[in-house]
Amino acid sequence: MDLKAQIQLLIDNAPNDGMTPLLVTAIAPVISAIASSLRHPQYYILQNLEKDWVLTTLSNRANPELEKRVIYAYPTLQDVPLSSNAGLDPQVIAAPILIADILFQLLALEPVDSIVFFETPGMSTNVEIKRTELQHLILELLQQKHSRTLIPPDIA
Repeated sequence: MDLKAQIQLLIDNAPNDGMTPLLVTAIAPVISAIASSLRHPQYYILQNLEKDWVLTTLSNRANPELEKRVIYAYPTLQDVPLSSNAGLDPQVIAAPILIADILFQLLALEPVDSIVFFETPGMSTNVEIKRTELQHLILELLQQKHSRTLIPPDIA
């Protein structure tokens, strides 16, 4: 599914509460921009049977108190490491998730610091998208849109 269709699906599936579809439409340019910088329309993410995404905590070798919580996104099912929980635990599966859904979900995943997208089969190239950076970009966009609506068009 192409990115435009994915964004439209996000908007169409938003709760029809009068506000959420408008918010999803407003943040769509940021989600689109980031998604189009990645190589794949969907990625495989490890999740448990309740569909919760599997979180990995990484520690800094030099400073073990520094931790980062990430979710790994794989380009193909074959790239999901056999040594991961999916290979050992029947309670964990690798599920295909559309890129627009991944980025949209990242906004609300409080315990997650970032998602690491493996871009090439064999996982030699990866891109990290930090939740705080995504939130910052969306906040900037919303502030720009808000400030434009406050300035009258005939201000001069």
